[in-house]
Amino acid sequence: MRIAIGSDHAGFPLKAVLVEALVADGHDVVDLGTHSTESVDYPIFCAAVGRAVATGRVESGIVLGGSGQGEQLAANKVAGVRAALCNELYTARMSRSHNNANVLSMGARVVADALAIEITRLWLATPFDGGRHQKRIDELTALEASFSDPEAQDAYLSSLWAGLPESAHGADQSAFEARPATPVKELEHP
Repeated sequence: MRIAIGSDHAGFPLKAVLVEALVADGHDVVDLGTHSTESVDYPIFCAAVGRAVATGRVESGIVLGGSGQGEQLAANKVAGVRAALCNELYTARMSRSHNNANVLSMGARVVADALAIEITRLWLATPFDGGRHQKRIDELTALEASFSDPEAQDAYLSSLWAGLPESAHGADQSAFEARPATPVKELEHP
């Protein structure tokens, strides 16, 4: 399998461990940085991994940082990415089998090297269950497609809300009603 991997400085040592393990397991690894423990901002590296996955350049991605949380958030900003923070085995398995996650995020300050290798291997080996879970993935994809158009997003969320039994949400769907645009306050620069 072709896998992209990226990290910030905190995730760099774990990245080196995982690259070695992945190559030993026969995977083709695309290392998108960073390449040292010198302090860097993680968004660019994680977005690069996400982009490699979303464009089909690789089949899966891995992003690493201190906690893995910011890295997951950054990767998820790329359309088509379903990044999951998995610092233990259960979440790793479920993120693939139920959510069809295509990017794995871990915290190098949270997970020891041996567990990180085990999580990665389990995550890569776990197939998507499909079935009832596919509908949810389709809903996520439709939500993502509507993000560039707030009115379309509100309409889509309203349609999902309307399809729920009242016991799930009550009768109030005002959160999804059309609303006027909120003006952005201009910042004054010195």
